[in-house]
Amino acid sequence: MENIIKVSVIISTYNSEEWLEKVLWGYACQNFTDFELVIADDGSKKPTFDLIEKMAQQVSFPIQHIWQQDDGFQKSRILNKALLACKADYVLMSDGDCIPRNDFISTHIKHREKGYFLSGGYFMLPLEISKSISKETIFSQECFDLEWLREKGLNTSFKNRKLSSKGVLQKILNKITPTNASWNGHNASGWKKDILAINGFDERMQYGGQDRELGERLINSGIKSKQIRYSAICIHLDHPRGYKTQESIDKNLAIRAETKNENRTWTKFGVDKKELKEK
Repeated sequence: MENIIKVSVIISTYNSEEWLEKVLWGYACQNFTDFELVIADDGSKKPTFDLIEKMAQQVSFPIQHIWQQDDGFQKSRILNKALLACKADYVLMSDGDCIPRNDFISTHIKHREKGYFLSGGYFMLPLEISKSISKETIFSQECFDLEWLREKGLNTSFKNRKLSSKGVLQKILNKITPTNASWNGHNASGWKKDILAINGFDERMQYGGQDRELGERLINSGIKSKQIRYSAICIHLDHPRGYKTQESIDKNLAIRAETKNENRTWTKFGVDKKELKEK
């Protein structure tokens, strides 16, 4: 009997096969298996296609590869396309440079609730440690083990508690963290109908806060947020960000200011563009 897909996991990628392969192995380790993976591909070339085709034969979960022509950094646009392709009524979003711990999806499922979206975080790794992670250390979960990471050169930090906290401590840290429970593109989940009700991502927005703006419209529409920063764990692999520009950041900040000041719940530049076509 075929498994019912209870959650659609969207991960974004762009010409980053080395990191994407590690991430896909992370999803192969999940202790919750009734999910599909929807790869939101912002214009990658053939090596990414080849990798996804190869990996689809080696993992047990279904993969949808949603691709668009390379037109610069257009993550919001491809995420909207991926959102429409999702088969489940619950959507978890992350990135193609974030390896999920084996309880990543089950944690989101455990905490999901009608009228809420969930806000997780990530654990940033330096480049050399990122490169040292292998399929074997993902399957053994060593790459989430503080002792293993320290042997590879990880510095001591309070943030390391993200990887080591369990049970009651997780709940306490989720409650007292000063970090807002915002929609984070690397680790957030919510109901598909709630995201479509605000028309998805604003496609005017490029790098810098487009995920936060989505969450701000969700909150304006009456959806509440729940913090699971110390419960839903993924490790972020380091890489350069050539697409990061001050111009796009400033433009996005202006759009977010409008969303806040005007209490917006809808964007004309989202999934449904009927209003734009009529003008």
